[in-house]
Amino acid sequence: MWALRVVLLPGVVLPAELAFGALVSELGAGVDAITRDLELYRGDVPPPDYSLDAEVDGVRSEADGRGWDRFHLVGYSAGGSMALAFAAHYPGRLLSLALLEPAWAGGWGWSSEHSELWASYDALENLPPDQFMTAFMRLQVRPDVELPPPPRGPSPPWMGRRPSGIRAFLRTLKGYELDRAALAAFKAPVYFALGGRSRPAQFAEEADRLASVFADFTLEVFPDRHHFDPPHRGEPARLASSLRAIWERGESMAS
Repeated sequence: MWALRVVLLPGVVLPAELAFGALVSELGAGVDAITRDLELYRGDVPPPDYSLDAEVDGVRSEADGRGWDRFHLVGYSAGGSMALAFAAHYPGRLLSLALLEPAWAGGWGWSSEHSELWASYDALENLPPDQFMTAFMRLQVRPDVELPPPPRGPSPPWMGRRPSGIRAFLRTLKGYELDRAALAAFKAPVYFALGGRSRPAQFAEEADRLASVFADFTLEVFPDRHHFDPPHRGEPARLASSLRAIWERGESMAS
């Protein structure tokens, strides 16, 4: 039996291997899982013309290089936005799409609360680095959530590139057109994992909007999780079981 072919895209903070290590361990045998770091961090600074399309091209090149005609795609946070862009460009390449609280899910149908939240993201642009990361994280969780403290000791080398990378990611979203009609035509199963303690104006609203777009949409709520304590790290066994179910259904629909 062929192994399930899966590409996992992280957010804009942790590298892919650190982000998905616990989940990949739970997936076990029969899954060929590629944890793919973002094109955003391929160099020391983000490319001046960076766009989500660079990530789309990177995923396509990865799959092509492995001889994968079709595969399952999982994206968390920024990686979820990139996964949506890939699904819009190459729907026929995907057997399923799993979205773990995408950071952004298109520019249509925003509520006033969602618009106000993104105005708050815009206001982060001029903050100094020592304030930027905390403010960025605070916007994505409920007010009563206590954010994890910074790790003790020296920061790893990759952390120094994160503020500029996050800013580049936020900037490209302002002009990016996610094709809603292409997503509406997507027929493979779509799964959305939502943390109960994440900012509702961002992630719960995205789930509601995407549920009205995709033909085959499954929402699973993890009540105790939030965007910086996500299911793939906090409840990897439960998430692995849910993903396997979606993947197996996608395989069955394609056969």
